[in-house]
Amino acid sequence: MTGSGADLPSGRPSGLVGRDVAHYRIDAEVGRGGMAVVYRATDLRLGRTVALKLLAPELARNDTFRKRFAHESRVAAAIDHPNIVPVFEAGETEGLLYIAMRYVPGQDLRALLDRTGPLPVATAVRIAVQVASALDAAHAHDLVHRDVKPGNVLVAEGTDSDRPEHVYLTDFGLTKKSLSLTGFTSVGQFVGTLDYVAPEQISGRPVDGRCDVYSLGCVVYETLTGAPPFRRDDDMALLWAHQYDPPPPLSDARPGLPPGMDGVLAKALAKAPEYRFDSCMEFVTELRRAATAEDHGGDGVRGEARGDGPGDVRGDVPPPPTGPPPPPPAPPLWALPVFRGGGPPP
Repeated sequence: MTGSGADLPSGRPSGLVGRDVAHYRIDAEVGRGGMAVVYRATDLRLGRTVALKLLAPELARNDTFRKRFAHESRVAAAIDHPNIVPVFEAGETEGLLYIAMRYVPGQDLRALLDRTGPLPVATAVRIAVQVASALDAAHAHDLVHRDVKPGNVLVAEGTDSDRPEHVYLTDFGLTKKSLSLTGFTSVGQFVGTLDYVAPEQISGRPVDGRCDVYSLGCVVYETLTGAPPFRRDDDMALLWAHQYDPPPPLSDARPGLPPGMDGVLAKALAKAPEYRFDSCMEFVTELRRAATAEDHGGDGVRGEARGDGPGDVRGDVPPPPTGPPPPPPAPPLWALPVFRGGGPPP
């Protein structure tokens, strides 16, 4: 490879298109974030198209991160699941960490929602089932995604009219825990997208798979209404809302939905993890059960998508904890100046 990748996370083109990184020829940039750029590339050994993620060079200079990256990439590559983007290889070359994954043609859920607005209930449920199956598979390998959002959900063409979409969950190659443990997040910061971040992530409490239940709940809410559950004028007010404000009922944003869906989303978006569903599949089981209720006048699913495989989510959900929910947790120390007045930011 010629040239430096030091400008990878910036807003400027990296200048790598047409060049080789390891044994990959970079063909086009397809996306970028604060710590990585994703390219469409050609594997020169096998002649196949891949998605090649190049991480910011400063990450490669941190020994702790490099070790965690290698370990977590191996774990991600070991997950064989139809709704998780397969990882082909992870490595380092000339000061750059890279990870090669299957290239998925199509669009992500963010682009789909921006183009179409709210989805039909049947479509939203089909997508949620596939994402939930992928997340639970990751949780079984002790991986918590921590950044479930529409931009990390790829929507490809399905196999037939019964399964018109095939959904992939991506961004497992770089887990957010690695960044927080190696000094790349400062005091008062957390990794995750504000519109979908769980309350325990905001306050710095330990997280498990139920934080992904919350984020998936936010994504499902947006697929059904066209917007995430909490919308505020500034970031601090949005953080407050995730921690303390009750989620608005689905029926307020989209009248005519099956009535049971309000309660399902409210449980998925509970402030305390112990009051949420224990797994993502339990959440979508109840979501589909509510959407297929026969005693409503909305546009529900009405019993479709009951086949075998990842879409089959039969089973009973255990009852929630008894008693009223606990009071909300105290604000994190870094936010006390904001909350000193006893209310949300103006």
